[in-house]
Amino acid sequence: MSPIDLVRLDAALNALPNRYPGPGGVAGVVIDGKVVAARAWGHSDLMAGTRMTHATRLPICSISKQFTCGVMLSALDAPERLDARVAAYLPHFTQTVPTVRQLAHNQSGLRDYWALTVLQGAMAEQTFSRDDALSLIARMRTGHFAPGTGYSYCNCNFRILSELIEAETGEALDNLYARLIWQPARMKTAVLTADTRTPVDGVTGYEGSDATGFVPANNGVYWIGDAGISAALDDMLAYETWIDAERDDPGGLYNRLSASPSFADGSPARYGFGLAHETVAGLAVTGHGGALRGFRAQRMHAAQARLSVVVMFNHEANAHTAASDLIEAALGHDAPAPATISDSWLGQWICPETGLLARITTDATGTVLRFATGPDRLVPSAEGGLAGPDLTLMHDGARLRMTRQDDNLATVMAPLPPVIVADGDEIAGQYHSDELDAKMAIEAWDGGLHARFTGMLGTGVWERVHPVGPDTWVVATRRSMDAPAPGDWTLQVTRDVAGKVAGLSLGCCLARRIKYVKTVLSGALSSRDGQNPRLLF
Repeated sequence: MSPIDLVRLDAALNALPNRYPGPGGVAGVVIDGKVVAARAWGHSDLMAGTRMTHATRLPICSISKQFTCGVMLSALDAPERLDARVAAYLPHFTQTVPTVRQLAHNQSGLRDYWALTVLQGAMAEQTFSRDDALSLIARMRTGHFAPGTGYSYCNCNFRILSELIEAETGEALDNLYARLIWQPARMKTAVLTADTRTPVDGVTGYEGSDATGFVPANNGVYWIGDAGISAALDDMLAYETWIDAERDDPGGLYNRLSASPSFADGSPARYGFGLAHETVAGLAVTGHGGALRGFRAQRMHAAQARLSVVVMFNHEANAHTAASDLIEAALGHDAPAPATISDSWLGQWICPETGLLARITTDATGTVLRFATGPDRLVPSAEGGLAGPDLTLMHDGARLRMTRQDDNLATVMAPLPPVIVADGDEIAGQYHSDELDAKMAIEAWDGGLHARFTGMLGTGVWERVHPVGPDTWVVATRRSMDAPAPGDWTLQVTRDVAGKVAGLSLGCCLARRIKYVKTVLSGALSSRDGQNPRLLF
């Protein structure tokens, strides 16, 4: 193992405020069980002028998932004892109900309920209660793959786990967190803040950027199990120190949480018990990120190097990249320069298994594949294809072979010829989804196309729709109740025997293949009419 480069680490810490600009942030590093650095900069509230400190508690968001799994393993030992209870939370589910372990490993196949809030008509700022979550989850009828066969990040997996744990133990989740993890780890000020409307310590999260300016994020969601914990940098560094202290104990909680997961067919998985398994600077790393509108967080632990880093922002900069920067600096690792890749790789394809659009493009950092929740960085592979973290791409004539080890997915994708302009009048109208018991209206007017969703949470904003290929469109969601927003939804047309539009299939990586049936034509007028389109609701 290479020695720790404290000079480069110090420089990388000093660079964080300017490389990831925003209202404020904290970062810390633990090496060999000792805190070697702890930084806090900027403000926790710009209007009040409150300074960010090591003791300022920030939402750690989805980092909470490992704590939920930790109390489950500590309090219940074998999660299988709860398997029979899962079905009660999915009363209308028509397929195989996932097990508790499949929930904890993100292998349930359930569609993510935060993504579905968009299709249920939610506004980004509205209140979303504890009961709303259970009602939305209970509506699910199908999943997007058989449990145990694949991976898909899904917050409702952990939302269900929290209910199961509390019901089985008869103890509130915050008491379990405190008794089984926070107190042993000396996380002295960690607290469950399930209601995001009332953050602790007067902290404000901010949306925006240096280019647009920063404005307070107005959150109204209640989440527990999948997120909800707030903790100070001091708390999180105490957790990392506790992990190191138990490193040689096979029964230690973090060793149990971070054991190598697998899929039902025995192939290795990269996510288990609320922890992502990845490689940073050539080292195996376990950790997790967290995101709420206005906040980002990331923790990483490299067991082999006895190295941990924590980064938290009260703005929406990339905390994962910031944490990776610190690990690479500490290990004296130089990230490779962006590779030059032939333009023959650029294009777009449709994945037959997921119904999702895959696009290979270039940006300032190099070549990326846009398919999952975030872009995959690509470099040439020794076999003549492209590679990313646990990802390979190979040409197969005009088709593209993609293997994603993380998702347990191997697919051959057909090319999708690009379309820049298409006639939106043909798909304009109103649609209904039996899966969601929700509606979608599509409006075409003067060459523009927009979609609006109505469901159990209300009626959302009009979202932009643009063509990308024959009978294929993208619905762009940039803001939602959860963060980051689902992003681009792939919308594909289904036609009847006469060639008329009969319905649509809509999906994003978190919620795939949702079927809509066309129920009412829009009667949209062309741009020559000079009038608003007539929409029937």
